[in-house]
Amino acid sequence: MTRRDFSAALLAAAPAKRIKCAMIGTGHGHAHSKILALQSMAEFEFIGVARPDKDDPAIGPAFAKVRPLTVSEILNDPSIEMVALEFADAAQNLKYAQECIYAEKWLHLDKPPGANLNGLKKLLNDARIRNRHVQMGYQWRYHAGIEAAMEAARKGWLGEVHRFRASIEKAILAEERHHLAKYKGGMMFSEGCHLIDRATTLLGRPTRVTGFIRHHAPNNDGLADNNLTVLEYPTALAEISMGGFDPHGNQHRYVEIIGTNGSAKASPFNPVGLTVTLKDPAGPYKKGEQSLVPPDPPGLPYTPDFRILADIMRNGAKPDYTAQHDLMTHEVLLTACDML
Repeated sequence: MTRRDFSAALLAAAPAKRIKCAMIGTGHGHAHSKILALQSMAEFEFIGVARPDKDDPAIGPAFAKVRPLTVSEILNDPSIEMVALEFADAAQNLKYAQECIYAEKWLHLDKPPGANLNGLKKLLNDARIRNRHVQMGYQWRYHAGIEAAMEAARKGWLGEVHRFRASIEKAILAEERHHLAKYKGGMMFSEGCHLIDRATTLLGRPTRVTGFIRHHAPNNDGLADNNLTVLEYPTALAEISMGGFDPHGNQHRYVEIIGTNGSAKASPFNPVGLTVTLKDPAGPYKKGEQSLVPPDPPGLPYTPDFRILADIMRNGAKPDYTAQHDLMTHEVLLTACDML
């Protein structure tokens, strides 16, 4: 049983007082699913949603059923301990996250965490001073297939790792294109941050970051919709690509790690798939190619993230990801997007 499994069992066996939580912002693509996740969990009591920007989308039936709140009601209510920031605009998330930290809230900050590295640095430092934790909303930190591939790399089952390759493809419509075009990094900034986080988690800080941020669609919206980031390490390369054209993109998303004993490839992401190909057997894997379906963690999407946050808040658990890692990852992202 892992530490996280033990903590989850402990919380289930002897639940502490439920954590009252709320959401500020509604336009993020993950917002609706995170409401459902928080509502489903014994650890949390979901109080309501503040939507200070009425132009922020609120898509999904859960929004019609939750209590509307103001930002002031959330910030000034000491019983609301945790806030999820879910604006469509990354700058808005960072702005309101800072207000929440001043009000001594615990945070779940959806990706990407703003477009200002110094702003994120201040937020994380202010959270540390107040003994609060800012959990980043990177989507695939607890994805079963990606985690299995990274475990194989970390435990040496793939041999010495020399390559990390990952890609997201998705066809995006005009409205989303307009929103994403606000930032120079475009799709790499909005979506590639997930994969950069996976690369830096496995390989650490790169020695060099090179971004190819391009607009290749025939329209003139300016969105960087065909992008590649290369992270260089002393003995490895990480390649992360983002494209906004493939109508079957969800089927073609992947994270692949290649070493001297073979490779592990998580694809597709949903449903979860994993292919491991080894020269010699290692760990639980045999020689040759094998296709597996790693089991998803229990609960709805995003419940693993929030369960860990509850463990941090109630039991003083050590976060899986440090503020130093999150800041370094964001610096790499902004460098790749030519936004520093």
